[in-house]
Amino acid sequence: MSAKSITESLTAVVLTRDESPNIARCLERLHWVPRVLVVDSFSNDETTAIASRFANTEVVQRAFDSFAGQCNHALKLVGTEWVLSLDADYVVTDDLQKEIIRLSPSDAVGYRASFTYCIHGRPLRGTLYPARTVLYRKASARYEDFGHGHRVSVDGRVEDLNGRMLHDDRKPLSRWLRNQMLYAKQEADYLECARGEELGVVDKLRRAVVPAPLAVGFYVMLAKLCILDGWPGWHYTMQRVLAEVLISLELVDRKLGRRSDREHR
Repeated sequence: MSAKSITESLTAVVLTRDESPNIARCLERLHWVPRVLVVDSFSNDETTAIASRFANTEVVQRAFDSFAGQCNHALKLVGTEWVLSLDADYVVTDDLQKEIIRLSPSDAVGYRASFTYCIHGRPLRGTLYPARTVLYRKASARYEDFGHGHRVSVDGRVEDLNGRMLHDDRKPLSRWLRNQMLYAKQEADYLECARGEELGVVDKLRRAVVPAPLAVGFYVMLAKLCILDGWPGWHYTMQRVLAEVLISLELVDRKLGRRSDREHR
């Protein structure tokens, strides 16, 4: 696919809600995309004002129901063949930008990118953040909620990109903690309802309650080499351990609550 054809058939979609610490950095790296659609969940900060400064960016607002709901609504507003789907804390690297522009004609309906995780702008050697399908044909895509997040399902072959995306969230730690408490409840809902055969290794460890926080700590520090990243590596490791502890605590709290209810009947 030529550079001309890819740029003429591409819309970038960015979901936002109170993303003023991140949105400018994300949109600055999308100057090569003709249209950027920001779907905002009625932010209370400067997110929409910042986004409106970019000439190629259009801001629409929609009350948040779920991540999948926001994404599927965004797809209805896209008129191009291809969609580049981003969170506000994603940054397209130069290598990834060039690769997307130079994509050759293919029968692939989607392309998957791996991530370099950043702590206060400093890249880590490894991350637990999974590769995601970030580029896809609109006609083949549909979003669905999954745990506390969402994922896109595409009907057809998905290929891997060589260029990497940066995940660089600069929001305050207090915001991260509030979000993790909500995510822990949503993950616990999923773990309690899912059948055993639906669960992967990580979710089975989470359902077992105790192993997950310990396993994650050792895996991030040693297998992902974050021990070599200094304080940013420790910061990320403690984040991931705390996130697992909150899920485990939510599951234990529910077990104890149900036991107490039975004893007082």
